[in-house]
Amino acid sequence: MPDHLLARAARGEPVERVPVWAMRQAGRWDPEFRRVRAGAEFFAFSEDVKKAAEATLCPRRFGVDAIILFYDITTLPLAMGLPFELKSGRGPMPDRPIHTPADLERLNPHPTPHSYQHIRDLLAEVKSRLAGELPVIAFAGSPFTVATYCIGTGKDMTATRKFIAEQPVVWDRLLKTLSHATAAFLNQLVSEGADVVQLFDSWAGMLTEEEYRRFAQPFHTHILGEVKNVPRILFVKECPHLDLMASTGADVVSLGVQHDLAAAQAAYPNLVFQGNVDEEVLRTGTPEQVGAAVRTCLTAGGGRRHILNLNHGVGKETPVANFEAYIRAAKG
Repeated sequence: MPDHLLARAARGEPVERVPVWAMRQAGRWDPEFRRVRAGAEFFAFSEDVKKAAEATLCPRRFGVDAIILFYDITTLPLAMGLPFELKSGRGPMPDRPIHTPADLERLNPHPTPHSYQHIRDLLAEVKSRLAGELPVIAFAGSPFTVATYCIGTGKDMTATRKFIAEQPVVWDRLLKTLSHATAAFLNQLVSEGADVVQLFDSWAGMLTEEEYRRFAQPFHTHILGEVKNVPRILFVKECPHLDLMASTGADVVSLGVQHDLAAAQAAYPNLVFQGNVDEEVLRTGTPEQVGAAVRTCLTAGGGRRHILNLNHGVGKETPVANFEAYIRAAKG
């Protein structure tokens, strides 16, 4: 594996400085990204490999220490046979939600690499353009969050819980099917050059501890256990269950703002932590406030076993000057 700064930090090795990147660093907040996208529909844009590669690489000009590929977590269920449409204000919506055992039969549990060829081509294109300059992060949604989109509930936890109560067998089979497909998807991308993987479980942070033990942690453990030879990052948006996240086998656990970074490092000295600058500061603060937040986070992290990032993705209203201040402060 290339000896990139971020990869070394993710392995817990001493580093000359803490590496920095940001979730959703390629996104609508950046005017250059908007120029490249030019109003194109999301899925059509993400399947245009040249354009998607250009968008993926937009953050390079700011000095980030890693590049994350530009696609959506619904890419995998789409490859499994479930089309999605991105709807404003609601996120990805399935063409025909998975509600019954018959619906579940429509999902191909073993999608071939050819079914997500555009992602493989995107990885190859980005690796070629970077020529080893930066590590490339591939990612997937974790089964809980992806399953909520497959059943059409998304972040509506009340609706998700209602579905689970009414269709427990379908729900259980859906999680297991997604878990095996996700591990195969990530391993394929690792075999083709991804340097790091991140597993996103955006909505599992809203689960109770009992629910998390049933619907999230076992699948994190399975997927991360199957992916070999690269650092593995686990992100669960503002997850209160740090002890359960820490026991999944992840090399790096991404923290929300509800956790104290220094305390987490003291409690889990063998883990690397990612985060945890508040995205709201980037979105609504001044460049000076952003710089202060970054320096506070770096102090808490102590300069080791830490990857600087946000508590979640860069908001679309974030000023460019604030993102520049974020990277500038990270690099001292």
